[in-house]
Amino acid sequence: MQPRNMSMSGVVDLAAVKAAQEAKSKAEQARAEAARQGGGGAVSPADLVIDVDEAGFELDVLQRSTEVPVVIDFWAEWCEPCKQLSPVLERLAVEYNGRFVLAKIDVDANQMLMQQFGVQGIPAVFAVVAGQALPLFQGAAGEVQIRQTLDQLVQVAEQRFGLTGLVVDADAAPGDRPAPAPQAPAGPYDALLEAAVHALDAGDLGGAVQAYKNVLSDDPGNTEAKLGLVQAELLQRVQSVDPQQVRKDAAEKPGDPTAQIVAADLDLVGGHVEDAFGRLIETVARTAGDDRDAVRLRLLELFEVVGADDPRVAAARRALARALF
Repeated sequence: MQPRNMSMSGVVDLAAVKAAQEAKSKAEQARAEAARQGGGGAVSPADLVIDVDEAGFELDVLQRSTEVPVVIDFWAEWCEPCKQLSPVLERLAVEYNGRFVLAKIDVDANQMLMQQFGVQGIPAVFAVVAGQALPLFQGAAGEVQIRQTLDQLVQVAEQRFGLTGLVVDADAAPGDRPAPAPQAPAGPYDALLEAAVHALDAGDLGGAVQAYKNVLSDDPGNTEAKLGLVQAELLQRVQSVDPQQVRKDAAEKPGDPTAQIVAADLDLVGGHVEDAFGRLIETVARTAGDDRDAVRLRLLELFEVVGADDPRVAAARRALARALF
């Protein structure tokens, strides 16, 4: 399976939205099932570090990543820096006690996986969270940097995906995997939501927008559809703009709300979250009346795109309040 890119810096990834919601649901089911069984489903410390090949990637990485973040160590026997990095990652996997699982992939024996992840050199470390791949770092990084990266990873996994990790029991038998959580019954709008995702994958943004609107016409409170709609509309808005002209207009017309709104959309799609928020907050401070309302409403839409639990949204809300009052 080709991994998708997901960035912790806030780049818009609509597939990750759906994966996050599915992962949260599965995590909640798993915790409920473990509680029902009296806390069962623990893994051995030996299962926190695993060797993975192409045949086992689907089960050992993609499926497991719906329960716990999976950190991937791409290595080779001939790679001297790998011999420095791998023992550190293995030790930290045990120390973090189930907050992530370390999957070791020998690039010489698994060239396809190396190509799918776009690995240019080793050691290279990636993570997969809820089926979404993201690069962490390349080269034999220092332990302080590694810890900071892992701390951020487990925080994102918990806050955005509901993944709190695995229960580790020193007495558990190595190799025993917890039973998968039962699948939730299909919801009444799953087919329409799936159609929206397929439309996005095909580049049919208009079709995706309409599919989300169809859901919301019957179920105005559908969280996934509301989030999908604001993101699809964002991508649709920037689809046909000339980025160079947009940047030029924004620089030459700092007081023009329309120019700043379009530039903020482009900022956000490019992953420049703070730039997008800051641009619109500054424009709110410069404008009044209908112009100010238009900028404020677009800013609130962008808050929805990034997510209310993102600390950058909380900071921007405070800055917006200061600009307004």
